[in-house]
Amino acid sequence: MKYGFDNEKYIKIQSEHIKDRIAQFGDKLYMEFGGKLFDDYHASRVLPGFEPDSKLKMLMKMKDDAEIIIVISAVDIEKNKVRSDLGITYDMDVLRLRDEFIARDLDVNSVVITHYNGQASAEAYKKRLENMGITVYYHHTIEGYPNNVALIDSEEGFGKNDYVRTTKPLVVVTAPGPGSGKMAACLSQLYHEYKHGVKAGYAKFETFPIWNLPLSHPVNIAYEAATADLEDVNMIDHFHLDAYGKTAVNYNRDVEIFPVMNALFEDIYGQSPYKSPTDMGVNMVGFCISDDEVCKEASLQEIIRRYYTALCNFADGRAQESEINKIALLMKRLKITTDYRKTTVAARERLEVNGGIATAAIELCDGTILTAETSPLLGPSAALLLNAVKHLAGIAHNVKLIPQQMIAPIQKTKVTYLHGHNPRLHTDEVLVAISMMSLIDENCKLALDELPNLAGAQVHSSVMLSEVDRKTFAKLGIGLTCDPVRKRYSK
Repeated sequence: MKYGFDNEKYIKIQSEHIKDRIAQFGDKLYMEFGGKLFDDYHASRVLPGFEPDSKLKMLMKMKDDAEIIIVISAVDIEKNKVRSDLGITYDMDVLRLRDEFIARDLDVNSVVITHYNGQASAEAYKKRLENMGITVYYHHTIEGYPNNVALIDSEEGFGKNDYVRTTKPLVVVTAPGPGSGKMAACLSQLYHEYKHGVKAGYAKFETFPIWNLPLSHPVNIAYEAATADLEDVNMIDHFHLDAYGKTAVNYNRDVEIFPVMNALFEDIYGQSPYKSPTDMGVNMVGFCISDDEVCKEASLQEIIRRYYTALCNFADGRAQESEINKIALLMKRLKITTDYRKTTVAARERLEVNGGIATAAIELCDGTILTAETSPLLGPSAALLLNAVKHLAGIAHNVKLIPQQMIAPIQKTKVTYLHGHNPRLHTDEVLVAISMMSLIDENCKLALDELPNLAGAQVHSSVMLSEVDRKTFAKLGIGLTCDPVRKRYSK
């Protein structure tokens, strides 16, 4: 796998920069964490070398001075909103996040339910958390937010919200996903801290877009593709340009909200500490790119991956056609098509030759391309995975790692006892089988040892894969795309 990002440098300079920002305000800093605090697989895909939990590791270097507030919107509780990458609801993810933080000895202060206006589901959730010993606060819906500054900055606005009592100099505000109300929670706390005589500041930690990369850089365009459902648009921060004469990239929501933020800061502090939305950020990612070409290539692959994801989600009724169209325009802007992805072309060519049998192709990190197709024993992704590890281990293609007599009982259990429709082995079942065989078969042991070398490989399937196959590829660090075609199972 080719690396384009210096992760150790990032953790070091990012934590130092946040400490400097805390010192700028004196007593306390409320830091809004945009994106994912860990499990940041988008960042690890477009910045090869960035570890998915890098931000968490950075925070752990400061854990003695930090505490965490987890924010969830009452609207998302009401709608049972789901994190698409994990397949769990936001209310369940709050508990998952809390457990992850506590397991790393990080101090979780409380949960704040935002956008509260008496929803019964929010009240039931609050009671459930309190029964678990978790402190919960309400932050109310404010009519006219964020434009009605006079109301917001009053006892009828932020003044109605519960005051979250914190003790550490750094308060990290995070959430299961976007639109949860993190920024409003931070500003509400500034209002209350000022009333309590505490000098507190606000900063935003948002990885993308990267402010010191060009607007047209593929890494920044990949962020637009990732947020196509939110209709975010990268743009030049004209406030920054006017104030400093320097170009910086931000996104539309932060640029649009900045005048309101400035007015709120002036009401709370008497004057604003910031001249631009870029000033509010503390992101140092752009200074840690070690190979720009590697990151550009990874970002182009990510944009195409997002396009295929949107196509599959649309086929499942989980996306709007506008998302597909937006990403297609981004691809046109970069002058790339799906043919840029070599595995797409390879899978399509084999599909034409084999008469339409479900097919998959992989591009290994050395550029080697392998293909596989559905057989009576294996699905295309499982067959492809076996082909890949055999190739890396130098095992002849015609060598069978898993004896047929071992596969047959597994198939019988899946179909006869578990009443499944697909008798073919999935990727995880294949890996379990060769793991067992590795105790008695040297080839299986060699193949198993090659799994880490699949990180960074790219796969395309001519059919939509099952959730278990998608998760297996993700855990192996393999970039996956699928045509929006559903599998048809036959015995």
